Amino acid sequence: VALKMSLDALTMMPFVTSGIAACTASFCIHPIDLAKVRLQLYAVQNPGEKVPGFVGLLRNMVLKDGFSSIYAGLSASLTRQCTYGTARMGIHRTLSDKLQERNGGAPISFGAKAGAALGGGALAVCIGTPFDVALVRMQADTMKEEAERRSYRGVGDALTRIAKEEGFGALYKGLAPNIGRGMTMNMGMMACSDQAKEMMILVTKDDPKNPSLKTRLGAAATGGFFAAFLSLPFDLLKSRMQDMKPLPNGKAPYTGFVDCAAQVFRKEGPLAFWTGFGAYYGRCAPHAMVILLTLDEVKKVYKTAFKL
Repeated sequence: VALKMSLDALTMMPFVTSGIAACTASFCIHPIDLAKVRLQLYAVQNPGEKVPGFVGLLRNMVLKDGFSSIYAGLSASLTRQCTYGTARMGIHRTLSDKLQERNGGAPISFGAKAGAALGGGALAVCIGTPFDVALVRMQADTMKEEAERRSYRGVGDALTRIAKEEGFGALYKGLAPNIGRGMTMNMGMMACSDQAKEMMILVTKDDPKNPSLKTRLGAAATGGFFAAFLSLPFDLLKSRMQDMKPLPNGKAPYTGFVDCAAQVFRKEGPLAFWTGFGAYYGRCAPHAMVILLTLDEVKKVYKTAFKL
């Protein structure tokens, strides 16, 4: 019985530790994530106006609506990480460990790392998209005029009302760009950071099983950059599609993922796909660093608790 419990605990370790680390990181960087979403939607809700910087945007929110306003949608964010974040990193780590085991314990190729990350990202998005829709809407709500606000009371209310008022399919709005975002985000954050860590260890001569803080931070910053650069176009399209409301004529602003991308390109230019890159990178790099540093500490506590 004890052996079975130890094996179960070992199997669940990547998922439990990833979930705790993801929730911790999301709480820390939530205001930056909120600013990123608002910057992406600013051109839609304020056509013709200059897009503000993310620091100025957050300052204005605090002055206008109080400090708690920069944590709008936190319940949806944490719920999303309990599902999407847990699955995204847990599946990636499980697949990577299995591939390394089949490789005789030797480090796997970057292609294998990318494959594990892409697969984990795609599967996790299918689980977490409803919570992502709720998060985007709750973060964007106070940008709108009083009459246009949805005024969700929390993530449960948001999910229930979206399904009831718009149909179950509305919970999966923006699924196509969200899958693209999840795959590229995971490849950048997990595969690129793993590769960067291996390359840095060759220089620093650290113990691969216990790399130094400098190596871990460098790998996390590298992963954060590639995660941001590769996934931001998909993230912007996802935000636009998830927040859209019917036009006065009853039609949707976008007919789909391709139409949304075409409209952004035609009306705002190619660089619009990287709108808010500073805020987005400011979210991805600290998010990756907090996750990786928290993950190491949570694993130590988990292994001690289950005597692994």
